[in-house]
Amino acid sequence: MLKRLLLLLIFISLNIFAGDIQIKDAYVRAVPPNLQNSASFMKIINLSDKTIYLQSASSNVAKNVELHEHTMSNGMMKMQQVKDIKIPAKSSVELKPGGLHVMLIGLNKKLIPDEVVTSLTLNFSNNTSITIQNVPIKTVMMGMKH
Repeated sequence: MLKRLLLLLIFISLNIFAGDIQIKDAYVRAVPPNLQNSASFMKIINLSDKTIYLQSASSNVAKNVELHEHTMSNGMMKMQQVKDIKIPAKSSVELKPGGLHVMLIGLNKKLIPDEVVTSLTLNFSNNTSITIQNVPIKTVMMGMKH
């Protein structure tokens, strides 16, 4: 019974619904204790008939949280902050290593594999805020598929 309840809680924490937006498979990258920055990845699904933008985020584990993307420029991978992340109507966007992601800057907690980030809040252009609780911390290699 306890095992089923635990599995249900994990499923609920990984698949969050809020009106027109669904968040699936959210996780945070584990980093060595001396690194001050990390990233969060997930799939954001827009169930509505209108384009929605992820405009900002916040977390209890970082001083600053920004939206970022990786791009190739002259054969070099570069990371840069973006104003927002577009989620087209009736579509989804995957935030993943080497692409779009939520950047956690100035960590105030060690991000250890198999532990959790207790709170990550996403703010959208349709005046929806989604707080994901107990986001799993995973060891992630660049290009790793989830």
